[in-house]
Amino acid sequence: MHNYQVNLTWLSARKGEISSPELKDKIEVATPPQFPKGMEGIWSPEHLFTAAINSCFMTTFLAVAENSKLEFKEFRCDASGKLEQVEGKYLMTEVTLKPVLVLANEADRERANRILEKSEKTCLISNSVKAKVILELA
Repeated sequence: MHNYQVNLTWLSARKGEISSPELKDKIEVATPPQFPKGMEGIWSPEHLFTAAINSCFMTTFLAVAENSKLEFKEFRCDASGKLEQVEGKYLMTEVTLKPVLVLANEADRERANRILEKSEKTCLISNSVKAKVILELA
């Protein structure tokens, strides 16, 4: 079992700051601008939710690719989180992941796609949320 400590301090209006005794950087968080009194240009819980899935997908991919001895030159992934109102409640209902993988050898593309799919299926954050996670391979 592992525990991760995150502390939150309210700063003003609809803005706070998250930190962890385990980490050096702090992150400002706020209500997103789509809501009353929301703030532009500051990480929101919705962004952090989407980022958690995207970053877990990446770290899972890196481990699976290493274990599979897949050689690649570049990995990046765009993610889009969908917020919807369902039965009177706001929910993050979907997160779409769009990885771009530049391979050392393009002949490995089919195997690389299988590794990407396995990474999404075994990502612990994806497996911990109700939102549907959609993997869109190029």
